[in-house]
Amino acid sequence: MKPFAVSTGTTTHMNCKINMLKRRSRLIEDISEPEALLEIGDASCPVRQAYEIARKFYHRARSSHDWDHSLRVYNLCERIGEKEGADMTTLRIAALLHDIGRHAQDISRGAICHAQHGARMAGPAVRQLPVSDDRKDNIIHCIRSHRFRGTTPPRTLEARVLYDADKLDAIGAVGVARAFLFAGEVGARLHSPEADVYASEPYSRDDTGFREFKVKLCRIREKILTAEGRRIADQRHEFMELFFKRFLEEYEGKR
Repeated sequence: MKPFAVSTGTTTHMNCKINMLKRRSRLIEDISEPEALLEIGDASCPVRQAYEIARKFYHRARSSHDWDHSLRVYNLCERIGEKEGADMTTLRIAALLHDIGRHAQDISRGAICHAQHGARMAGPAVRQLPVSDDRKDNIIHCIRSHRFRGTTPPRTLEARVLYDADKLDAIGAVGVARAFLFAGEVGARLHSPEADVYASEPYSRDDTGFREFKVKLCRIREKILTAEGRRIADQRHEFMELFFKRFLEEYEGKR
């Protein structure tokens, strides 16, 4: 795949930041906007336009991969992207749109890849944004390559930052909470001590929070691609290890 050239864009694009919208979506209630959204551009701002487009896709999303998740990923992209020198306009837009295909994966019980599907869904909207063609290509690449179990590796700095931010929201305290939240969404047990976590089927009664930790979450730290992402991952990984050690001890009545 040919590397993307990142355009510097206009001053408007480079300075464009978005903030909390004063009005709430009628489809999405009680969402706390992240600190990164406290400054807003006008209607010509491409990130603002992406924000308005993206949030409408999440009204059917399950809580483990909802709009709140995308906003947390956005904040992590702000933190990591600035440190790594990423093109922030590209990164912000990709962060807002990265999980718009998730509902299709959930209702298909994993048969559809949400990253590939989301990239296709985002195409028409991204083509209408007032950014360069290089940025548009990079935004779609970021969405397509952000999945942990995906087949498209992230090849640009912006794609690597988004990949890391999305993975970091899956570990640490938030990651533990989301693992059990997802388990509840698919009807899994609290724990299946008799089940082989590596043989258990996803989206099954044995697709527990602990299984997610063993088959995915414990491996995320070693897959992080940026220096700042690795620093954050070290802290979050340590918390997870301690949590699940205590969880098993309590489950077995040892603590």
